[in-house]
Amino acid sequence: MTSIAEDLLLLLLDDESGKSVVDGVKLPRVLAGAVLLELALDDVVAVDTEGNQVKKGRIAIRTEARPADPILAEAVERLGSGRPVKPTAAIEKLQKGLQEKLLARVVEQGWVSEERGKILGVFPTKKWPAIDFTHEQRVRDLIRAALIDGLTPEPRTAALIALLSAADAAPKVFPDADKRAVKKRAKEIAQGEWAARAVRDAVASVNAAMMAAVVAGGAVAGSS
Repeated sequence: MTSIAEDLLLLLLDDESGKSVVDGVKLPRVLAGAVLLELALDDVVAVDTEGNQVKKGRIAIRTEARPADPILAEAVERLGSGRPVKPTAAIEKLQKGLQEKLLARVVEQGWVSEERGKILGVFPTKKWPAIDFTHEQRVRDLIRAALIDGLTPEPRTAALIALLSAADAAPKVFPDADKRAVKKRAKEIAQGEWAARAVRDAVASVNAAMMAAVVAGGAVAGSS
């Protein structure tokens, strides 16, 4: 089974242009949020809301076992090194180098190709257009059933929808649908009772991290 972060990356890469449909501030952080969310779904980590294991409001590692997926296992190691951190700081910690590893993985799977070029013959560029739509289409069909057809998603699909909502990307993934309705439905699912408290806390932390990143990015742009 692919990771939630891999599926999310495929959804956020435009199949034809090979470029992300969200900006360079949001993409690495929402991918890190996907890793955190998957760890929470698997009960590997949780936000300690009571302060029983670590300081209240910080990420606690709930098991000594490590995920089989190397990217998830590395994420647990990062979260376990140093002092326990709040969810927003955890996402900043996890996002370093993550996007590149996930891109390499989806290229290796044969779902996208990496194409290199130059702008004005000087500035290097990369893009990742789709070459095998089979897996991504299965994921899209599950999300479409929930967002557009109104069906109740299973937790993994709901997690993907919550992440798309956090990045304000659900309407971009389904550009032919009613954008307002898709955005509203995605938000409803993200805020719904589809998972345990630990997972809902992780979703809230992803939203907070995305908002903080956007504000910080806007501040940098405004000062330049």
